[in-house]
Amino acid sequence: MSDYSDIQVEIEDPTCVIRLNRPDKLNAFTYHTLKEIRTAIDSAATDPRVVGIIITGNGRGFCAGLDAQVLASVTAGDVDVTSERASDAELPGIFSYLLEVPKPIIAAINGVAAGGGLILALMSDLRIASREASFTTIFLKRGLISEHGSSWLLPRLVGTGRALDLLWTSDRIDAETAADIGLVEKLTDADKLIDTAKGYVRRLAESAAPLAIAATKRLVYRHLGMGYVEALKEADVVQNEFVAAPDATEGAHALLEKRTPRFKRVGETGD
Repeated sequence: MSDYSDIQVEIEDPTCVIRLNRPDKLNAFTYHTLKEIRTAIDSAATDPRVVGIIITGNGRGFCAGLDAQVLASVTAGDVDVTSERASDAELPGIFSYLLEVPKPIIAAINGVAAGGGLILALMSDLRIASREASFTTIFLKRGLISEHGSSWLLPRLVGTGRALDLLWTSDRIDAETAADIGLVEKLTDADKLIDTAKGYVRRLAESAAPLAIAATKRLVYRHLGMGYVEALKEADVVQNEFVAAPDATEGAHALLEKRTPRFKRVGETGD
C-alpha cells in the first residue's frame, strides 16, 4: 500500500482490492493515477494468490472520471494523450487492457461513476453496485464523443436505443435503474458492497478453475466480434485442449471423491 499515492491495494487470498483514493476529488484520476492502477492490475494478474480483482472507490464516489484540471490541459493541447498508451500494439482506450487481463475484474461501485469512471466500470467484467451508486456518461456535455470503447460496450450491455439515450443526454441514473437496464449485474447495500464482491471471488476460487476462467473470458470477448462459425470452431479447439489438461482430471476426481477441487492458479509456476 505504501508504494502508491492515489490508490490503495489490499491482497487477501483470493482477492485483490484496489481502492481509488482521491476522495476529495470523487476519485477523479490523473495520468499518475492511471499509471498506478495499471501497475497494480499488472501485479495482481501474475500473483497466484489473486483469483479476482475488485476495484472500488474511497469516500462518496466510485470515480468522477478525468480530473477537471487535467481535462482542461488535454483539451488545450498541453498533454499528448497518445503518449499515455503503453505501446502501439495495445488497444486504445484508458481501461481497454482490462479486457485482456486473465482474471475476473469486478467493479464494486460505491458512488457516482461518471465519464472515465463509467468507462472503468464498463471495462470491468462484472459490476456490483451499492444502492447509493449512480451513473452518467457526461461526454457529450463536454463536447466529446462516446469515448474509450463506450460506443462498443454500452450497447452490448443495455441495447442500442438505451445506449444512445444515455450517451446523448448524459442523464444521471440511479443504481436501481442501472440494474433494470442491465448496466450492473448485482445490487447490494452500501455496507455490504465489498463483502459481496469478495464473496463472489471466493465462490469462484472454491468452485471454478482459474485457467478455465481466463480462457472463457478471452473467448467471450473475442467472440463478440466473430461470426458463429468461427467462434464455434475456436471454442472447439480450446475445449479439446482443456479436456486433456490436468484441471479436467482434477475436476473429475473431485466430483467422484465429493471434495472441493484443487485447481491450478493463474501465475503459478509452469503456466
